[in-house]
Amino acid sequence: MSRAPVPAPLADGLRHVREALLGLKQPSHAPAAPLADSPRRWLRLAPYAVVLALTAALLPVTISVLTNDYRVNGGIAGALATAQTAPLLLAVARPLQAWWIVFAADVLGAAVLLGADGTAGRSWPWTPMGVVGYLGLMLFLGLREPRRTLLTVWLVTGATGFLFEMVSQKRSDGIHVLLFVLSGVVLLFADILRTRGEVQRKLAEQETISEAERAQRTLLEERARIARELHDVVAHHMSVITVQADSAPYRIQGLPDGAQEEFATIASGARESLAEMRRLLAVLRSEGSEAERAPQPGLGRVQQLVEATVRAGVPAELSLPARLGDVPQAVDLSAYRIVQEALANVIRHAPGAATRVSVAADGAYLTVLVVNGPSAEPVAPLETTGTGHGLVGMRERVRLTGGTLDTGALPDGGFRIAARLPLTPPATAPATAPATPPTNGKDPR
Repeated sequence: MSRAPVPAPLADGLRHVREALLGLKQPSHAPAAPLADSPRRWLRLAPYAVVLALTAALLPVTISVLTNDYRVNGGIAGALATAQTAPLLLAVARPLQAWWIVFAADVLGAAVLLGADGTAGRSWPWTPMGVVGYLGLMLFLGLREPRRTLLTVWLVTGATGFLFEMVSQKRSDGIHVLLFVLSGVVLLFADILRTRGEVQRKLAEQETISEAERAQRTLLEERARIARELHDVVAHHMSVITVQADSAPYRIQGLPDGAQEEFATIASGARESLAEMRRLLAVLRSEGSEAERAPQPGLGRVQQLVEATVRAGVPAELSLPARLGDVPQAVDLSAYRIVQEALANVIRHAPGAATRVSVAADGAYLTVLVVNGPSAEPVAPLETTGTGHGLVGMRERVRLTGGTLDTGALPDGGFRIAARLPLTPPATAPATAPATPPTNGKDPR
């Protein structure tokens, strides 16, 4: 005989019931306390203190009530009380396992009380102490298990109470309805707390990821900007090489044919390099970047930066030698941008602060120092939380030239930026790792 197919709605219902029962068998989390990740020690210990106090209070009271009021044998009363309260100590890390033990003990206790001499006129099938302990267990269970498990526990609790109601309506006083309602409220409250905590953790993780992505994007944008600016510097030198190589046969008399071919090869290679650089620059340039095609500034325009800062309300002074010697164009541009970013940070984060800009060269290194005092005006909270974009650009420019950058807050509340840039190209590329904003907090600028 062929077996009749099970209707789809019934099959889905049976599947949900099976999954719910499996949820009661296997916990959805590793054993851990609800506040195990809290940075404060007293919060991590709070759940243990709660279950310890609850167990210490309920155990002797349950034994006394079962013995004196319900007239249960002392040994049986002690065993039932221990089974109903001691597993609460397990509820901190393993609430589902604790529920199985407590629920079985409560059902066994209800069966024992059914034949006890003192049950008449008293709460049954659950005792008042059992209700208190069960609600405490529901709190820990709701903080750790998913909603499907909580719903199953709640329905099993209510169904068991109504089964005992059908067994002896004469002894039942409706406490099973009270437990059914209160356990639902406690589970709902605990689930709301758990969901809120999960949402906050996910938001914190997303903020961390977004901040890291924002920092990486800023770093890449700054590198692209530096590459666009350095195009003019490199293109100038390549143009000079091309012109010198093309004009060498005319400027130098009596060059052999081999030398003329060599100069022609050099000029051709330089022109091809310029063409490749222009194609690369077209990729790096974004829409609306036409203003970047202007000639790149250098230390000769630092005086204009300081004057503009003074007009913005910042008392700034400049120390710049009349002759700095031969400064490579890449270093010249980087030094200007470092001063520009530093002064912009002063205007943004320390309005009215006395500022000193110093540029000096010792033949081997160019030193750029920008120091500002504490802000002379109150700063809005929005302005005090910098993104660190300025320092990212400074680090990249200093790393590009093979120099060093030292930044930090001063004891008086001011800030210092010191860059040391080599005036001669380094023998090898700097091995410094790509600079990134600190991970333990926002960069002060």
